[in-house]
Amino acid sequence: MKLHQSKVKNVNQFTGYDASGVKVNDERFEGSVLVLPNAVHSWRPKSFADLQADDFAALLEFDPELVLLGTGRQIQFPHPQLFAALSSKRIGLDTMDTGALCRTFNVLTAEDRRVLALVLHE
Repeated sequence: MKLHQSKVKNVNQFTGYDASGVKVNDERFEGSVLVLPNAVHSWRPKSFADLQADDFAALLEFDPELVLLGTGRQIQFPHPQLFAALSSKRIGLDTMDTGALCRTFNVLTAEDRRVLALVLHE
């Protein structure tokens, strides 16, 4: 699905997504990615079943106020022990399907929020 780009400048915005990848500022990324307002990185887990506590603990270095986890077409909720490092620092984790993640990230970055998006693909 293609998303309409907002007028936000100098900030990453999702411009599309499908079952195998996402577009950030019209650049395509496949597989699991970590998207920050100012950077895009590959992310280690290849699937939801591959998630480990260390994957979430490593996110603390980015100092987010909120982490969005996109789990593909269907929402899958990780066990709270996996994201305990975030919870202990009062960093929220919101799990949603990929489309909702893209739309939510775009709104939050337009509001200049310290949000981090984690995109998993089936």
